[in-house]
Amino acid sequence: MRLGIFSFLLVLLAGPALGQTEFTGRWAADMQKFAKADAEHPSEPGGVVFVGSSSIRLWDLEKSFPKLDPPALNRGFGGSQLADSIRYAELLVTSHKPRIVVIYAGDNDIAAGKTAERVESDFVKLAEKIQTELPETKIAFIAVKPSTRRWNLADTIQDANARVAKRCADNDQWTFIDVWKPMLGEDGKPREELLRDDGLHMTDKGYELWSSLVRPLLKDEDQK
Repeated sequence: MRLGIFSFLLVLLAGPALGQTEFTGRWAADMQKFAKADAEHPSEPGGVVFVGSSSIRLWDLEKSFPKLDPPALNRGFGGSQLADSIRYAELLVTSHKPRIVVIYAGDNDIAAGKTAERVESDFVKLAEKIQTELPETKIAFIAVKPSTRRWNLADTIQDANARVAKRCADNDQWTFIDVWKPMLGEDGKPREELLRDDGLHMTDKGYELWSSLVRPLLKDEDQK
């Protein structure tokens, strides 16, 4: 009887270490998946973490940055907003002790009715939360992209991008990566070849463009 109780207690104590942490809410399954992956394949410190919404989740980072060592860690979860990455920052980012964090978020925030000011403030909260734990870590924010599905929100998106860009310009460890202009055609509208048929998510050509813009930031690691 005592042996049975002892074994049960060992399982309970071992649960978190084995990636069995309990999560609740909309992102429970995603966070459980990440925790399990971390337990089974711990990442090396000093790498690059990509975090944010579906534009991150769908990005084949190994294909885009094959020379990164350690390999880039993808912590994107579709439909998420900046506040979600703030909530789970420890699991998604700081526990991995990366040298660089690349963020793409804000797209869903604005589609949900949040203001450009809110996107700005949430980006700052996320960046500061990361750097409170990892003061030497660099932060890169990929501009909220133009898309045909959300073209009616273009003014708010550009306002948010401008605000985040200014924040990054004022901080030596923050970088703003402008994908807005390169993703527009000569007519000033989103380039169709960069977006899937849904008018929102990106094609391989879209990711090729993004990779070319992000790669200079990762040049030290990408040349290993």
